[in-house]
Amino acid sequence: MTRSKTRKIGRDAKSGKFIPVKTAKKRKATAVVETIKVRKTKKK
Repeated sequence: MTRSKTRKIGRDAKSGKFIPVKTAKKRKATAVVETIKVRKTKKK
């Protein structure tokens, strides 16, 4: 299975805190759904 290079996150527009994407889609006036790039983790 391949991993996607992007991920969607929800952010409250007033406070800037992360919220679930489902909640952000419901509150369009006060929330934003952002697409961010996923970084590769370094193996130790």
